[in-house]
Amino acid sequence: MASGQLTRLQVHRDGTLHRVMPDGTEVPMPDPGPLAPRTEAEIHAAAMRDPDARPMTDEEFARMKRVPRAKTLRRALGLTQEEFAARFQIPLGTLRDWEQGRAEPDQLARAYLKVIAFDAQTVQRALTATPPLPT
Repeated sequence: MASGQLTRLQVHRDGTLHRVMPDGTEVPMPDPGPLAPRTEAEIHAAAMRDPDARPMTDEEFARMKRVPRAKTLRRALGLTQEEFAARFQIPLGTLRDWEQGRAEPDQLARAYLKVIAFDAQTVQRALTATPPLPT
């Protein structure tokens, strides 16, 4: 490979690395084996040297805007606020308050959100099921 030319790598689903050649063919990269053990101080020093992955300072962390869990869950399910509220029978205003940080879900609502996150389809089926008629 010529000096100054970029090397393109491809990660396959099985986790193996392959070098992508200029003609598009892929050549498997050798397994580097286990990483050499490092102390916490060495790991921290390496992270501080990497401008793209530098750990945040306490001040930077404090300035970060917290994304409410309900919003993260709704987005992960690919639903609008209106769809999420209707599907899981949560008042739209309540959901908006949670997402905008004006209110926090109480303990019962947090448990409900956790169940939705675990198996949204089962929750939806349970909410739309017709109860059996007494015999």
